Amino acid sequence: MIQYAGINHIALATNDMDVTIRFWRDLLGMRLVAGLGEGRSRQYFFEIAKNCMISFFEWPEVGPLPDRDPGTPVKGPFSFDHICIELSGQEELWTLKDRLEAADIWVTEVMDNGFIHSIFSTDPNNIQLEFCYKVKGMDLSANPRMIDPDPSEITLEGPAPQLNKWPQVNTPTPLQDRKIYPGVLKKLADGHS
Repeated sequence: MIQYAGINHIALATNDMDVTIRFWRDLLGMRLVAGLGEGRSRQYFFEIAKNCMISFFEWPEVGPLPDRDPGTPVKGPFSFDHICIELSGQEELWTLKDRLEAADIWVTEVMDNGFIHSIFSTDPNNIQLEFCYKVKGMDLSANPRMIDPDPSEITLEGPAPQLNKWPQVNTPTPLQDRKIYPGVLKKLADGHS
């Protein structure tokens, strides 16, 4: 079974990196840990937690997302609903809510979602954001729950991966054939500007 370590980064887009930096670094307090640019495109990385980042591509022609409430169904092409960023506790959530309100940025009241308490807001690109902290004693990973009154047959197979549903690997890539090619972000490790 594959062992996952977490999300390294989520890549989003903006048409104004400076406004994005002001929000993510200066208001939310996330360190700007890397950036590179080429031509009319830049990609910058903000640290949420150790080895967990959010990055933005700056593309001049990209527009902000339309206003909508998280979890509201949409029609047409669509990529994701919202990002939920976990905070270390209740004090951090209230501090962030106060900071957003002081900056005159829309933010909801604190909501009790059972396993988390959270607030919703948007960034300058109109990306829907949720910030939360875990409720003590509630661990969905330890105690999976399905309260959908009409689950599909596939859902009823349970929370564990069903290993016999995809073709098995019969010939793994031999060690001598495992080649790794340089990607654009390698410049960050090499220190090139």
